[in-house]
Amino acid sequence: MDCSSDEFILLLTNAQSAIYACIFALHPDPVAAHDLLQETNLTLCKKASDFELGTNFTAWATRIARYHVLNYRRRLKREQAIFEPDLFEELCFVQEQRSDEIDRYLDAMRDCLRHLPSTHRQLLQERYTSNGSVSALASQQGKSVAAISQLLYRIRQSLMDCIYRKVQEANA
Repeated sequence: MDCSSDEFILLLTNAQSAIYACIFALHPDPVAAHDLLQETNLTLCKKASDFELGTNFTAWATRIARYHVLNYRRRLKREQAIFEPDLFEELCFVQEQRSDEIDRYLDAMRDCLRHLPSTHRQLLQERYTSNGSVSALASQQGKSVAAISQLLYRIRQSLMDCIYRKVQEANA
């Protein structure tokens, strides 16, 4: 697999929030975390051929991110360490466990979104992917702002219930 393959790009794109969360949990400076995310992405592209399709991409990517954080901390020797090494290792372990959990929630969310009525999916898409305001959606659909707000609330609640149920089923 190489960095330009559609599969790799999709895996990398889907893992961005988990990779950033891992980095930020280990080094809570948003500017440095963003830089470390970019460095990690470059390394992931360089090492794309090392990734085995069918294994956990997020776990692999966050392990690489962890090394970038460790190297960054080494470069900051003159500053006081943020965490003791043992605490840092514990945080790395916890974050690795969370990446699996995040994947389960993302898979459940994708599945639940697929099962929504198309009108509900469309409304969510218009509201959240194109930064559509509730008032613009209400005007567009000839409904009141309160009616659209209530519908969005019900859709989100339905999604949350579905995601929770699917994750519980997967964990059983």
